[in-house]
Amino acid sequence: MSKARNLNRLAYFTAVVETGSFTKAADRLGVTKAVVSSQVTQLEQELKTTLLVRNTRKVSTTEAGLGFYSSCAAILHEAEDAFNEISQLTQKPVGTLRMTAPNDYGITVVTPVAAAFQRAYPACDVALYLNDTHSDLMAGELDLAIRVGWLRDSGLRARKIGSFQQLLVGRADKIAQIGPITHPNDLRGVDFIANGALSDPYNWDFTHSSQQAASVKLDSNLAIDSAPAILRAVKDGAGLAVLPDFLVHEDVQNGVLTQVLPGWSLADGGIFAVLPAAKFRPAKVSTFIEMLRSAEKRRNGA
Repeated sequence: MSKARNLNRLAYFTAVVETGSFTKAADRLGVTKAVVSSQVTQLEQELKTTLLVRNTRKVSTTEAGLGFYSSCAAILHEAEDAFNEISQLTQKPVGTLRMTAPNDYGITVVTPVAAAFQRAYPACDVALYLNDTHSDLMAGELDLAIRVGWLRDSGLRARKIGSFQQLLVGRADKIAQIGPITHPNDLRGVDFIANGALSDPYNWDFTHSSQQAASVKLDSNLAIDSAPAILRAVKDGAGLAVLPDFLVHEDVQNGVLTQVLPGWSLADGGIFAVLPAAKFRPAKVSTFIEMLRSAEKRRNGA
C-alpha cells in the first residue's frame, strides 16, 4: 500500500472525527459516504485497531482513535501550512477555498464572484456554504467568512470590504393603497414585514437629507427570518419591508418595487471579510477578498 494513500486516509479519518459524521465528512471532502467509510475501515485494518465507534445516532472515537486523531490533525495542519506558505510565495491560488456567507448577500454578490474566481484560477476549488448563522472559524474548517451588518467584537481578524444601504421598499400598488407617505410617522399602522433575524426588527431610526431625525415603531403581523423570503413576500404585496440595497437594487431599477421615503435614510451596514488567526494568509484567500472588494466597488459605482 502506498504511503500517499495512507496519508489520504488520515484526511478521511480526521474529517469524520471533526464533523462527527460519515455523511458530513463526505460532504466536506466531496466524495460519497461509502468512500469515506471504506477508507476509514481500511485504515483501521492496517493499524489493527478500532478508531471509531459507529451507531445509528453518532460516531465517536475510541481512546486509541482520539490519540491517533491528535497526531493526524497535527500532520495535516503541518501539510496545510506548507501548502499555504508556498501558495503565498508563488501568489497563485491553489487548493480548496472554503468559505461561508449569508444567504442574501451570498446569492446576490458572493456567488458570481466565486464563479469568476474559479474560472480565473482553475487550480483552486471553491466550497461556498450559504447560511445565516455565524459559523465557527476557530474550528479550522473554513478559510473565510463574509459577514454583513454590524460586526460583533471577536478574536477573529476582520476587514471591511464594502457597505450597503437599508431601503424601505414596497410594491407600487401596495403603497398607493396605504396612501401618501411623506414622513416616517406616516408608517405607523401600515402592513410591515419584520425581519425575524434582527435583534430589533420593529424600531427604525430615519435621518432626512436636511439632518432631521425621526424614530418610528412599526407594527407587523408577519415576521420572516430570511431576507430573500421577505423580498418574495413584498413582491406578493404582503406589505413594506426594510431590505439591503444589494438585494432589491434590480427590482427598484426595473420598477418592480418602489423605494418608500427616498429622502430619508436608515443606518448603513458593513460588509466584512472575517478571517481566522493564521500564520500565513493563503493566496486563495487574499485573492478572493480582492475580487470581492472590486465587485463591491463596481456595485457602488466606485
